[in-house]
Amino acid sequence: MGNNAVLVLNQNYEPLNVCNVRRALVLVIGGKAEILEAKALGMSSVSAVFPAPSVIRLMYLIRRPRPRVKLTRREIFIRDGYTCQYCDRQGSDLTIDHVIPRSRGGLHVWDNVVSACKTCNHRKGGKSIAEARMSLRKQPHEPRAGQYYTIERRLDTAIQTDWQKFLPGITPSLPRSYARSQGTSIKSA
Repeated sequence: MGNNAVLVLNQNYEPLNVCNVRRALVLVIGGKAEILEAKALGMSSVSAVFPAPSVIRLMYLIRRPRPRVKLTRREIFIRDGYTCQYCDRQGSDLTIDHVIPRSRGGLHVWDNVVSACKTCNHRKGGKSIAEARMSLRKQPHEPRAGQYYTIERRLDTAIQTDWQKFLPGITPSLPRSYARSQGTSIKSA
């Protein structure tokens, strides 16, 4: 999203989402949001120039359930700290292993998937952990979505400096694309 990213706050200033400048302007012009922070450059139309928002606040309160972490490869690697759950080897060259193999009725759910290096995954194969004479370093579980989960997962760039006062406790970080290439995860405080 880069410089096109806009932080969307609920009426009570709770961070809700990240959207693009165009969507933010539609909300502002429609009277559904107000601009709290603007970028130096404006957006031009045929007849007017609008400030390009960086942070907007909705005029009405959105009630939403606490988000759940989506079951994806990336989220499994983040949960497991980019570490093989069998041999404790860290790295970015990991695979996903089903603790109870799918061929034996294991489901693709948080409690049954772990990060594994290729060597351990190949060694375990379609066997149970006991049959493969292996052990897990920690039991898999569904991670709880953090306070800024929806914001962090939508960013491909570092947190913008003008967002920091609206995101207390989050640390400005490296762009996700850089962190992924280095095999590290981005963490908030």
